[in-house]
Amino acid sequence: MLNENELKALKLKLETPKKITIVSHRNPDGDAVGSSLGLLHFLKELKHEVHFISPNDYPDFLAWIPNIKNTVIFEKETDKAIELLKSSDYIFTLDFNALHRTGEFMEKALQGLTVPMIMIDHHQAPDSYPLYTFSDINYGSTCEMIYDFINALGYNHIINKEIATCLYVGITTDSGSFRFPKTTAKTHNCVADLISKGINNSEIHNLLFDNASYSRLQLLGRALQNLKLLKEYNASYITLTQDELDTFNYKKGDTEGIVNYGLSLEGINMTACFIENKEEGIIKISFRSQGNVDVNQFARAHFNGGGHINAAGGKSFLNLEETVKKFIAILAEEKH
Repeated sequence: MLNENELKALKLKLETPKKITIVSHRNPDGDAVGSSLGLLHFLKELKHEVHFISPNDYPDFLAWIPNIKNTVIFEKETDKAIELLKSSDYIFTLDFNALHRTGEFMEKALQGLTVPMIMIDHHQAPDSYPLYTFSDINYGSTCEMIYDFINALGYNHIINKEIATCLYVGITTDSGSFRFPKTTAKTHNCVADLISKGINNSEIHNLLFDNASYSRLQLLGRALQNLKLLKEYNASYITLTQDELDTFNYKKGDTEGIVNYGLSLEGINMTACFIENKEEGIIKISFRSQGNVDVNQFARAHFNGGGHINAAGGKSFLNLEETVKKFIAILAEEKH
């Protein structure tokens, strides 16, 4: 948490109406969107003028979250987004800790600003761009950090159903429905308080996880058909080509969570999901692991990425076949 002096200074700044912009990382997930909109609703309760800018569009399965329709998409509304950023008194950057995570063009826009920034994030090795930094890798989600941030400012009584709904989304998704190791007693106490604010946790879960299209389930079926075991390395991997994505009418968010299936196999402590993206000319990679297998360092060292010890992402500029070969070769090298 921010130290006592920083909290006092920030609370003082937030006591009078300001123009505030909230920014998430590119390809926003449930935690990025939930934390951004939860903070947005909270700051609006304090009478600030608040906008949320996402570098690109959010996935369909999050389209029901309160106020998400007012999100400014940087790729689509670049001029408007830049004007909002420039005219801001403060910019909150949530669920990322390096400006390049917003994408090449938005990164340049952010780097050119003199507006003070406030980072709230739970990933490793934060950059030094913010005026205030609340960075803690012990949290399982940025949404839980926003909850603690609101409490530290003394505003728990302001948390309403809308704020609680947004925060619950990110905690649920980033914790793997409360099964990942960083889900603590403190997390459950936080969620209990959010439920007491009037949210319908069962309905939220259904909207997040039980609302799939037929084509999305077919795509999952193909991904599972493509699942390969590397028993000698206690690893597995899944591949999806661009043609396979197109065949099953892929929409943003349809591959969310697919990587976890590779980790559910007996004896597997590391898995990867390789997804071809011809438009960007890359292979997008998700890594998951169990125990002390550090996929954050693995992704940083070999695949232009990073994240958490047990969950990370990366990318490859090789083709799909070459990327998989590289992955297997690294596993073989690290075993010897």
